[in-house]
Amino acid sequence: MQKKILDMSIAALALAAGTAAAAPEEIQVYMNEMSKPGEFGLDVHTNYVLSGAREPDYPGAQLSRHSLRVTPEFSYGLSSSLELGAYILGSRDGDGRYNVGGEKLRLKFIPSAADSPLFYGANLEIGRVEHRFDENPWNGELKGILGYKGSRWTAALNVNVDFKVSGPAPAPTTIELASKFGYAISDTTQVGFESYNELGEARQLGNPGRQPHTTYAVLDTNVKGWDLNLGIGRGNRQASDRWVLKAIIGVPFN
Repeated sequence: MQKKILDMSIAALALAAGTAAAAPEEIQVYMNEMSKPGEFGLDVHTNYVLSGAREPDYPGAQLSRHSLRVTPEFSYGLSSSLELGAYILGSRDGDGRYNVGGEKLRLKFIPSAADSPLFYGANLEIGRVEHRFDENPWNGELKGILGYKGSRWTAALNVNVDFKVSGPAPAPTTIELASKFGYAISDTTQVGFESYNELGEARQLGNPGRQPHTTYAVLDTNVKGWDLNLGIGRGNRQASDRWVLKAIIGVPFN
């Protein structure tokens, strides 16, 4: 009986650790930006955890505290509504060790016209990561995209369904809501916030107030053709990372 109680306690702790996910390689709300057909694009995603968990989520996991993640994202326009993307997951842990931690592919679908203020679509992502980032090597995400981009105001919502493709550890399908609201203060600069909220297992959604969520104050601007998304985020009590700096750098090809 004592062994059964101990096993149940360990399982509960593992589940709790799994819900307090660390900052991912890509902290972004997807909108309607697409590479033109036949053209390449490059975004560099970076984030640095100022204050995070001091204990690993599972044996062999990389601690996020003081870690730096740098993820180049290459894109190619297949058509006016389809874009192919690829990520290379790079990181530096709190001890200063640099590693490449995996690769991911994605396919983004935005059927609305590029100049339409209302847009919608989806993004499918499949990738392989090393054990220190996830107990399961192969995982996927299906992202629903909905938004509005006006002359001044921008609003977007992503519904992210994360699922295991292959791996030894139990991993239920989970749902996250990500949102973005912004106001343009000039032709090239927008201020606002982004929010990332875990809802729990898809088959049994938990109390949203008890799930991890992180809110970022963000600045979007363009400097000599370079697109910049800069933000600082704070996680709630359930989030393993309390303070995170992030940046997305859009590299001009022309």
